[in-house]
Amino acid sequence: MFKIAHSKKGISPILATLLLIVITVAAVIVTYAWVLTFTTTQTQQAGVLLTKENVSWGPTNTTITVVIRNTGTSNGKITAVYMGTSLTNLASINSSDVSPTPGSASATVNAESSTTFTITYSTQWASNTRYYFKFATDTPATLEFSEKSP
Repeated sequence: MFKIAHSKKGISPILATLLLIVITVAAVIVTYAWVLTFTTTQTQQAGVLLTKENVSWGPTNTTITVVIRNTGTSNGKITAVYMGTSLTNLASINSSDVSPTPGSASATVNAESSTTFTITYSTQWASNTRYYFKFATDTPATLEFSEKSP
Protein backbone atom coordinates (compact mmCIF):
# COMPACT_ATOMS: atom_id res chain seq x y z
CA MET A 1 0.00 0.00 0.00
CA PHE A 2 2.11 2.83 1.25
CA LYS A 3 5.77 2.90 0.65
CA ILE A 4 7.78 4.59 3.36
CA ALA A 5 10.53 6.57 1.83
CA HIS A 6 13.78 5.46 3.30
CA SER A 7 16.23 8.27 2.82
CA LYS A 8 19.77 8.04 3.98
CA LYS A 9 20.11 11.83 4.02
CA GLY A 10 20.35 13.65 7.35
CA ILE A 11 22.76 15.62 9.47
CA SER A 12 25.92 13.98 10.53
CA PRO A 13 26.59 13.25 14.22
CA ILE A 14 29.46 15.76 14.21
CA LEU A 15 27.22 18.56 12.93
CA ALA A 16 24.53 17.66 15.47
CA THR A 17 27.06 17.78 18.31
CA LEU A 18 28.37 21.19 17.18
CA LEU A 19 24.82 22.52 16.95
CA LEU A 20 24.07 21.39 20.54
CA ILE A 21 27.28 23.02 21.81
CA VAL A 22 26.42 26.34 20.10
CA ILE A 23 22.90 26.32 21.58
CA THR A 24 24.28 25.57 25.07
CA VAL A 25 26.88 28.35 24.91
CA ALA A 26 24.25 30.84 23.72
CA ALA A 27 21.97 29.89 26.65
CA VAL A 28 24.83 30.35 29.14
CA ILE A 29 25.68 33.79 27.72
CA VAL A 30 22.06 34.96 27.92
CA THR A 31 21.75 33.71 31.52
CA TYR A 32 25.03 35.41 32.52
CA ALA A 33 23.92 38.73 31.01
CA TRP A 34 20.60 38.57 32.87
CA VAL A 35 22.24 37.74 36.22
CA LEU A 36 24.82 40.52 35.77
CA THR A 37 22.09 43.09 35.01
CA PHE A 38 19.99 41.93 37.97
CA THR A 39 22.83 42.09 40.51
CA THR A 40 24.02 45.50 39.26
CA THR A 41 20.50 46.91 39.64
CA GLN A 42 20.19 45.53 43.18
CA THR A 43 23.55 47.00 44.22
CA GLN A 44 22.68 50.44 42.87
CA GLN A 45 19.37 50.41 44.74
CA ALA A 46 21.14 49.79 48.04
CA GLY A 47 22.64 53.31 48.02
CA VAL A 48 22.05 55.03 51.38
CA LEU A 49 20.39 52.91 54.09
CA LEU A 50 20.10 54.82 57.37
CA THR A 51 19.31 53.29 60.73
CA LYS A 52 19.05 54.75 64.23
CA GLU A 53 21.86 53.38 66.36
CA ASN A 54 21.30 55.26 69.62
CA VAL A 55 19.36 58.16 71.15
CA SER A 56 20.56 59.92 74.32
CA TRP A 57 18.56 62.55 76.12
CA GLY A 58 20.74 65.30 77.61
CA PRO A 59 20.76 66.09 81.30
CA THR A 60 19.51 69.66 80.77
CA ASN A 61 16.29 68.59 78.98
CA THR A 62 17.30 70.67 75.95
CA THR A 63 19.79 68.41 74.14
CA ILE A 64 19.21 65.15 72.30
CA THR A 65 22.04 63.12 70.79
CA VAL A 66 21.23 60.78 67.89
CA VAL A 67 23.72 58.33 66.37
CA ILE A 68 22.87 57.41 62.78
CA ARG A 69 24.46 54.48 60.93
CA ASN A 70 24.59 54.13 57.15
CA THR A 71 24.59 50.44 56.19
CA GLY A 72 24.35 51.27 52.49
CA THR A 73 27.00 51.36 49.80
CA SER A 74 27.19 55.13 49.24
CA ASN A 75 27.47 58.25 51.40
CA GLY A 76 24.46 60.36 52.36
CA LYS A 77 24.44 63.96 53.53
CA ILE A 78 21.83 64.97 56.10
CA THR A 79 20.10 68.06 54.71
CA ALA A 80 17.28 68.62 57.21
CA VAL A 81 16.13 67.43 60.65
CA TYR A 82 12.51 67.37 61.79
CA MET A 83 11.09 66.70 65.24
CA GLY A 84 7.66 66.69 66.85
CA THR A 85 5.30 64.96 69.23
CA SER A 86 3.36 63.27 66.39
CA LEU A 87 3.94 62.35 62.77
CA THR A 88 1.53 65.05 61.63
CA ASN A 89 3.21 67.96 63.41
CA LEU A 90 6.90 67.46 62.62
CA ALA A 91 8.66 70.82 62.71
CA SER A 92 11.91 71.61 60.97
CA ILE A 93 14.75 72.04 63.43
CA ASN A 94 16.76 75.18 62.76
CA SER A 95 20.10 74.27 61.15
CA SER A 96 21.98 76.22 63.80
CA ASP A 97 20.41 73.99 66.48
CA VAL A 98 21.87 70.80 64.99
CA SER A 99 25.50 69.80 65.16
CA PRO A 100 26.97 69.00 62.67
CA THR A 101 24.98 71.50 60.61
CA PRO A 102 22.64 69.82 58.08
CA GLY A 103 23.82 70.35 54.52
CA SER A 104 27.47 70.77 55.52
CA ALA A 105 30.18 68.30 54.57
CA SER A 106 30.49 67.20 58.20
CA ALA A 107 26.81 66.15 58.18
CA THR A 108 27.65 63.30 55.80
CA VAL A 109 27.00 59.77 57.00
CA ASN A 110 29.59 57.70 55.16
CA ALA A 111 28.84 54.20 53.92
CA GLU A 112 29.34 51.52 56.58
CA SER A 113 29.92 54.07 59.36
CA SER A 114 27.99 56.22 61.81
CA THR A 115 27.71 59.92 62.62
CA THR A 116 26.55 61.57 65.85
CA PHE A 117 24.09 64.47 65.65
CA THR A 118 23.33 66.71 68.63
CA ILE A 119 20.01 68.57 68.60
CA THR A 120 19.68 71.56 70.90
CA TYR A 121 15.93 71.77 71.38
CA SER A 122 14.55 75.33 71.66
CA THR A 123 12.33 74.40 74.60
CA GLN A 124 12.79 71.74 77.22
CA TRP A 125 11.61 68.34 76.11
CA ALA A 126 8.90 66.85 78.28
CA SER A 127 9.61 63.73 80.30
CA ASN A 128 7.85 60.49 79.40
CA THR A 129 6.73 61.82 76.00
CA ARG A 130 7.13 60.12 72.62
CA TYR A 131 8.99 62.27 70.09
CA TYR A 132 9.12 61.62 66.36
CA PHE A 133 12.23 62.35 64.31
CA LYS A 134 12.93 62.58 60.60
CA PHE A 135 16.38 62.96 59.05
CA ALA A 136 16.27 63.90 55.34
CA THR A 137 19.23 63.34 53.01
CA ASP A 138 20.37 64.60 49.63
CA THR A 139 19.21 61.23 48.24
CA PRO A 140 15.66 59.86 48.32
CA ALA A 141 16.57 58.00 51.55
CA THR A 142 15.18 59.32 54.83
CA LEU A 143 15.30 58.07 58.40
CA GLU A 144 12.10 58.26 60.43
CA PHE A 145 11.75 56.92 63.96
CA SER A 146 10.18 57.67 67.31
CA GLU A 147 11.69 57.59 70.78
CA LYS A 148 10.23 58.08 74.24
CA SER A 149 11.98 60.58 76.48
CA PRO A 150 13.01 59.47 79.97
